[in-house]
Amino acid sequence: MSWARPVRLGELARGPVKLSLAPDEADRAQIAQELGLVGLPALTAQVKVSSWHDGAVLEGRFDATVTQVCGVSLEPFDETVEGEFEIRLAPAGSPNLPEEGGELTLDLDAPDPPDALEGDEIDVAGYLVEHLALSLDPFPRKPDVAFDYVDERAQEASPFAVLKGFKDRGGR
Repeated sequence: MSWARPVRLGELARGPVKLSLAPDEADRAQIAQELGLVGLPALTAQVKVSSWHDGAVLEGRFDATVTQVCGVSLEPFDETVEGEFEIRLAPAGSPNLPEEGGELTLDLDAPDPPDALEGDEIDVAGYLVEHLALSLDPFPRKPDVAFDYVDERAQEASPFAVLKGFKDRGGR
């Protein structure tokens, strides 16, 4: 991905970094292509990057307008997508990272474990695009479009199909 907004861990020593992100038209076109969208007319985000133990935490909110293809009518349509995310990051080798191969306990109310950083840079734009992708409907449907499946073979195989045919020919 060519659109990037890196923040170095060293920048957080002076306090949280607040970012307003809005990719330009060319970057939005590339993001749309990467996500399999017809288009991405709008994408904006407000993200705060703060220190967290020996790493960082990203807290953000985004609003987007995506153009997708309806899975029923195959027509393109625009849909508003919004979301929030919070991601904890720790450098490789940090004691705050989960142990590899360790026992896994699932707690649905607990925050996700921290991601491992490669180096001292955080690609904030990359995390934004990742969370936009996670917020997309995998089976987009244009509003007010319904899937109406009629299996004509099943109708003809019905024992009542003969009676319907008899009635349609003027029988009683």
